[in-house]
Amino acid sequence: MKAIVYTEYGSPDVLQLKEVEKPTPKDNEVLIRVHATPVNYGDTLARNFKAISPSKFNMPFLFWFPAKIAIGLRRPKTTVLGSEFAGEIEAVGKDVKRFKKGDQVFGYRAMSFGANAEYLCMAEAGLVTTKPSNMTYEEAAAVPYGALTALNLLRKVNIQRGQKVLINGASGGIGSYAVQLAKYYGAEVTGVCSTPRLALVKALGADKVIDYTKEDFTQNGETYDLIFDILGRSSFSRNKRALKQNGRYLLASFKMKQLFQMLWTSMLESKKVICALSNETPQDLLLIKELIEAGKIKAIIDRCYPLEQTAEAHRYVETGHKTGSVVILV
Repeated sequence: MKAIVYTEYGSPDVLQLKEVEKPTPKDNEVLIRVHATPVNYGDTLARNFKAISPSKFNMPFLFWFPAKIAIGLRRPKTTVLGSEFAGEIEAVGKDVKRFKKGDQVFGYRAMSFGANAEYLCMAEAGLVTTKPSNMTYEEAAAVPYGALTALNLLRKVNIQRGQKVLINGASGGIGSYAVQLAKYYGAEVTGVCSTPRLALVKALGADKVIDYTKEDFTQNGETYDLIFDILGRSSFSRNKRALKQNGRYLLASFKMKQLFQMLWTSMLESKKVICALSNETPQDLLLIKELIEAGKIKAIIDRCYPLEQTAEAHRYVETGHKTGSVVILV
């Protein structure tokens, strides 16, 4: 089968189209013919992890070394990237009960990667379920990582109907789903993004959109029950003034400093810093599918590339100019 393979760290040029062995499903696995797989932040991070120092890593330095071990010290351990996918089941192991040949599915492989290929195997009990009936393969493939992460993190703060929520980074892979999920939970949502993405965030359902290049939301007098900072590029000291009493500052990306802030605000402050990790389950993916089919969640596709142009897709993602997902059509 064809796959995009990388055997060394570096620029998108390390990604090469090659013939590799087609996998065979185990008794508890399904073999999936991949139709679409997006390029996300995790793919670009893993592709060039040699250049990611502890200071550049988007999590506390204590997490950097285990990540280095998992991804590969000198060279990649997993040579095929791609953590999200949508496709069709071609074969099932003898013990599989949930799926049958021909089922259209989508799912998430996290750090196992492997979706930048014509075929992959997934355990029946893994993060895979039938594809939403109202989405194309490319739309479905773009959903799992961002939606599952946003869902898990919003649950950590017990978001409630009627709360005022601000999403800082509302147009990104996590933020775009955080906007939609916060609306589903009944919150009044303000999205913060750059000028070219204002229409996108409004289309996702945000009640108000702020262009951070023209307005500082911490200075406009508005206060919020929850500020969800996706990229962690702001700070608690700046956001504190925009939080209501007992408000929470939720971070999807954080360092040791924010962990210490979470500790002391939990003891001494009415306004809290919340650093949380996502813990996805198959039940979460099924809920996301149900919300999609109910019209509560949609995917935004910026552009698609054929498998042989995966390197070009990486280059485009790294420009920072994408609006929506960039998807590889396999």
